[in-house]
Amino acid sequence: MNQKEIFAQRLKNARVMKGYSMDELVSAMGNNLSKMSISKYEKCQLSPNSSVIISLSKALEQPVDYFFKPFTVHIDSVKFRKLKSRLGAKQENSIKENISDLVERYITIEEICNVAVVFASPFKNKISTPAQVKKAAIDLRDSWKIGNDGIVNVIDLLENHGVKVMEIDAPDTFDGLSAMVNDKYPVIVLNKNFPSERKRFTALHELGHIILPFDSSVSDKDEEVLCNLFANEMLILESVFMSILGRTRHDISYQELRSIQLQYGISCDAMMYKAKESGVISEQRYRTFCIQKNKIPAFKERIETSLYPNEESNRFVRLVYNSLSNELITISKAASLLHQSVDQVRGDLALV
Repeated sequence: MNQKEIFAQRLKNARVMKGYSMDELVSAMGNNLSKMSISKYEKCQLSPNSSVIISLSKALEQPVDYFFKPFTVHIDSVKFRKLKSRLGAKQENSIKENISDLVERYITIEEICNVAVVFASPFKNKISTPAQVKKAAIDLRDSWKIGNDGIVNVIDLLENHGVKVMEIDAPDTFDGLSAMVNDKYPVIVLNKNFPSERKRFTALHELGHIILPFDSSVSDKDEEVLCNLFANEMLILESVFMSILGRTRHDISYQELRSIQLQYGISCDAMMYKAKESGVISEQRYRTFCIQKNKIPAFKERIETSLYPNEESNRFVRLVYNSLSNELITISKAASLLHQSVDQVRGDLALV
C-alpha cells in the first residue's frame, strides 16, 4: 500500500470506529468539507491538504499520525459469536472496526516487547451438560493455576492468557460479546458503564463461549444458560460456596452474601441463583427472593449495590509504557499506538 492508499483506508476505518456516516463527519467538521470530498478521499481519488487532515483528526479524535500508519498486521476477519444487544448496524460496525484496530495495535506492541501470549483452549471433548460445565470450570482453574480462591482481577486473568479485552461506552441493552480475529485472536468486549460484578460475570460468560467446545446438540438458548453456569462457577466453585453457607438453608442473610461478594466479586443475584441451582435453597425460596426484590425498591438497591473494586483493561497500556521506558519505542510511536497526543503521553510517562 502506498501512502495515499493507507490514508484512504485509515480515514474510512476511523470514521466507522467513530460511528459516523459521511454526512455526520461533515457536520462534525462544521460543514467545512463536502461529502463528495470525503468520498473521494476514501476511494483514493483525492488527497487532502494539511489543514483538512488536521480537521479530520480532530473530528475523528485520532492523532494525525494514525492516518499515515502502515498496516503492519493484516486483519482478515472479525467473527462475532452473535450480537443479541439491540445495537444498530452502525454500532455493530463501529465495534467491529474498534476490535480490528485494537488487535492490530495490541499485536504490534506484543511483538515489540516479545511477550505475545498464544491463546489455547485446554478442552477437546464436547460439552453438553451442567455437570460437564462445572467440571470444565474446575479444570480451567487448575490449568490456569487459580486454585479455589477468588479471582482478584478477571480482566487481568484473561489478558494474561491471550484473550484481548476491550471496554466500550454502550447502552444498557449491551452487556458484552466475544469475537475471533483471524480465527486466532479471541476478543471480549464489555460495557464499561456496568458495575464490576456484572463486568466480571459477563467477561467469564463470554470466555465460556470462546473456550468451551459445545456439542452441536446444544441450542443457542441452552448455550447461554451453560455459559452463565460456567461464569458463576468460575467466580466461586459450588463446593466452596456450600462450605461457606452449608448444604441446605431456609433463609440466607444479606450480610452473609455481602461477605462473599466482597471476597469473590460475585453479585448477590448470581449467588442466590447458585444457591437455588445447587439445592442450598428451594425453588420456592428463590422465587420469593425475586418477588421481594422486584416489589421493594430499597431491598433491590441493596442487593444490586456494587461492592467489588472496579476492573479495567490495562495490559495494552502497560506494555506501551514499558516499551517507552525501556526505549524500545519513541514517544511518537507510543502516541500512535495509544491514539493520544505526544504531549499527553509525555505527561503521563512520569518516570520515577
